[in-house]
Amino acid sequence: MKTFPRVILQTEFLSKISIPSRNYAFFISSNHKRRYCVAALSESTKSAEETLVVVGGGAAGIYGAIRAKTIAPLLNVVVIEKAKPLSKVKISGGGRCNVTNGHCSDTKILAGKYPRGNKELRGSFFNTHGPTDTMSWFSDRGVELKTEIDGRVFPVSDSSSTIIDCLISEAKNRGVVLQTGKTVTSVSTTSGGKFSVKVEKRTIDYVEHIGANYIIIASGSSDQGYKLATQLGHSIVKPVPSLFTFKIDDFQLVELSGVTFPKVRAKLKLETVQKSIPEHTQVGPMLVTHWGFSGPVILRLSAWGARELSDSEYKGLLFVDFVPDLHIEDVKSLLTLHKNKFAKQKITNSFPLEFGIVKRFWRYILEHEDAVEDLLWASISNNLLISIASRLKNCSFRVKGKSQFKDEFVTAGGVPLSEISLNTMESRIQPRLFFAGEVLNVDGITGGFNFQNAWSGGYIAGTTIGNLAIAVNLKEEAL
Repeated sequence: MKTFPRVILQTEFLSKISIPSRNYAFFISSNHKRRYCVAALSESTKSAEETLVVVGGGAAGIYGAIRAKTIAPLLNVVVIEKAKPLSKVKISGGGRCNVTNGHCSDTKILAGKYPRGNKELRGSFFNTHGPTDTMSWFSDRGVELKTEIDGRVFPVSDSSSTIIDCLISEAKNRGVVLQTGKTVTSVSTTSGGKFSVKVEKRTIDYVEHIGANYIIIASGSSDQGYKLATQLGHSIVKPVPSLFTFKIDDFQLVELSGVTFPKVRAKLKLETVQKSIPEHTQVGPMLVTHWGFSGPVILRLSAWGARELSDSEYKGLLFVDFVPDLHIEDVKSLLTLHKNKFAKQKITNSFPLEFGIVKRFWRYILEHEDAVEDLLWASISNNLLISIASRLKNCSFRVKGKSQFKDEFVTAGGVPLSEISLNTMESRIQPRLFFAGEVLNVDGITGGFNFQNAWSGGYIAGTTIGNLAIAVNLKEEAL
């Protein structure tokens, strides 16, 4: 591995120093709170020693850095991360890291899991590096994986540290340089067709400039990445939250906190949306929380309705079918049969088991129907039976806001996919500038799909850069 010489140079002396024609970045450090600069890369740098700077040490950035360094071992690869690397990997999946999804081998079905990107990702994106490739990559490096019943893939260890250790170890072995506690504050192009990367350390008065031949912006949904993208000529689709839970305006729901429904059909209705949107109806498990609703069905609704919910200030109506596998006439029939069979029982103490609900929720339904607590099944009217059936099939709730899903946060918005080539992840506006991960206007539903976007984009960008570096080197050698 090539190491960078570390020197301390005061600003006023830099102009007097003759720097060799080698691709060395001089990283400046100081024990004093004075501003120092860095010597930029020489314009006569040999291509065998070109430099890639990766902005962001998340899944996409680290994966892309490893891939580029694997293809082009002589390429200097520097990852700059302002906080802790792979921090999102650490907290994902409740600390287990949902690596990818193993139930989507068809790329069109896989692309359909992305509210933003479902059309564009149907091409070569996942064919180049899909879920199976991701699983093989980790397995080949000693990480045992398991696929759960819903398709989510986790390490057998059930610890995100297994994934983090694998990525950091591979990066280190390949010779990727990882710098933390630093922020890339600006990127500009030079007359020689390269990039000048300005790096600052917030804790001290510190600035350095790194010359780079290639840039990958993989900074997630932070303002940093959007700012750098606009500096280099890109536009930004306004970022809004995705993957969140719903706050519900119903104080009685608190009594149901913790109740899980294995399968419901939930439909989102917003005043700002006049047309019918199929994706605004979802089927799946739902969880009652102390503030409202969560679970896969709600998270999918939040993802597909992210922008419309933002426009509606996260207010609207949610219609829930708690017995989606039963027709309303079947529900009425089951209630009538139960009435005849358990005529002498109180309605609060029994209900048809075919509904698959818990007693707490049954009582919640009865309370909303103003049913008398000591009412017997024999005394229940047909109108009340019909009303209960209707509520089970179409119960309305008023959404009054959103809550973040655990510690995970996904954003809809970012650099438009029309401004990059998904075959290479290279900018269509600025040559040798690449993007990967959530900085792009791509986001998936819950289940490992957002990480797969990161792995695929990082892999493609790294492959492209590695091949470019090798091609330039071979061309010079031929001369």
